[in-house]
Amino acid sequence: MKVGLSACSDGHIKEWEYQVDELVQVLKDFGMEPVLAPHIKAKEDTFSGKDEERAADLMRFYTDDSIEAIYDISGGDLANGVLKYLDFDVIAGSDKVFWGYSDLTTVINAIYAITGKSSVLYQVKNMVYSQAELQRKRFSDYLEGSTASLFDLNYEFLQESHMEGTVVGGNIRCLTKLAGTKYWPDMTGKILLLESLGGGSGQIATLLTQLEQIGVFDKVSGILLGTFTNYEKEDYKLSVFDLLKMHISDTLPIACTKEIGHGHDSKAIVIGEKLKL
Repeated sequence: MKVGLSACSDGHIKEWEYQVDELVQVLKDFGMEPVLAPHIKAKEDTFSGKDEERAADLMRFYTDDSIEAIYDISGGDLANGVLKYLDFDVIAGSDKVFWGYSDLTTVINAIYAITGKSSVLYQVKNMVYSQAELQRKRFSDYLEGSTASLFDLNYEFLQESHMEGTVVGGNIRCLTKLAGTKYWPDMTGKILLLESLGGGSGQIATLLTQLEQIGVFDKVSGILLGTFTNYEKEDYKLSVFDLLKMHISDTLPIACTKEIGHGHDSKAIVIGEKLKL
């Protein structure tokens, strides 16, 4: 089984190169044959290549019949630059699943908005981070046909007690980069997933304000809050839910989970697939 490793967002700095080597070995141990895109390592500033070059890397994986899945191993800021160079007709006609997280929220939601296809919000490099043993066991179970340990979420409701709909969203900062573009998903009846690595009280508050001002909270059927990594490390008086309550009705269902986000123990979730909580 051949799989493609792409990097649509920022290039890997030299200090991260060992992680790529280790991940390649992990995937080989699972019986896979990883194929690395040409543009993964940072070459000029944070760029591993021009936007069109990184997009071409991704499209080669989509058009190569020997590649069965695509795992993007990047993150950062640059992923939305590839969008105008992607061939969404080819992507729509493919049965390959794209995996990525963080800044790849832009690509994942664009794929759903344009083609209706689902993708997986997950960083396969979790298998070489601090929770490597746990993540490798989950991924091994998934490859053997048991999806529960990687995809089933523990959650609790903060407001109301039921929601269902197709999941969209991901990283809140990266998602909002799509606002006003053709890559923005229709939010009507959707479950909106929001999580973040960075961002203090003011930064998260202003992104929630933007989502309110473009009408998102009037359209969605519910909101699922993942982890807000750096926010939760600070001693803020207001929680993310407190900030969110400033922008929503008191009847909109809200749930939270500690299992989706940038934590090394984070699980996977499918964007573009229906979910009932």
